[in-house]
Amino acid sequence: MNFDELTSFLEKRVQKPMPGDVAHQRMKPKLASGAPLKMKHATPPRKGGVLILLYQDQETVHFPLIQRPSYEGIHSGQMALPGGRYEEEDQDQFNTALRETEEEIGVDQNSIQIVGSLSEFFVAASNYMVLPVIGKLDHKPKFVPEPREVADIVTPPVSHLIDPDRLKEKEMNVRNGFKMHCPYYDLAGRTVWGATAMMLSELVEILKEYPVR
Repeated sequence: MNFDELTSFLEKRVQKPMPGDVAHQRMKPKLASGAPLKMKHATPPRKGGVLILLYQDQETVHFPLIQRPSYEGIHSGQMALPGGRYEEEDQDQFNTALRETEEEIGVDQNSIQIVGSLSEFFVAASNYMVLPVIGKLDHKPKFVPEPREVADIVTPPVSHLIDPDRLKEKEMNVRNGFKMHCPYYDLAGRTVWGATAMMLSELVEILKEYPVR
């Protein structure tokens, strides 16, 4: 994938109707029984933003994923896009994604150019309405993980997202003893599933329209 051509394509494509929930559903986990997982919350969802940060390294386009540390929380140890909760100082979820990316992986937010965004996504497990933002860098970044929030950083090529051999399924034991049947992406040797996989699934769908040369 050519970096400039890909980011130019994405900048134009995200202005058109998006696949949204149709794409999300393809990577949605289900209970081992096959039943869909349903969650209800008494309060409205909080806002958040995550960043798909594209950059070129030796003629290949990559993006970073983080591994959350182990903790007493619902996303313990999971793979994720850098991002987090909206704060009033952010003004919008685009700025949330940029600020959180700088805080979590040390990339100067002022060096990132916004390409656009995917569809907002409701993370039922934590009751967040998240905007997946696409950004780009004109250089390979030096990542500096924030140890309280990031256990590791991996940087798979974007091309691996559309490699059918990277799309897999397995049964997983998750919080509270639930066994779930989970579609996932095998990226950089990690299992990328759940909300992150569902958001990336929309990117995958629009990448299928990209004219590979």
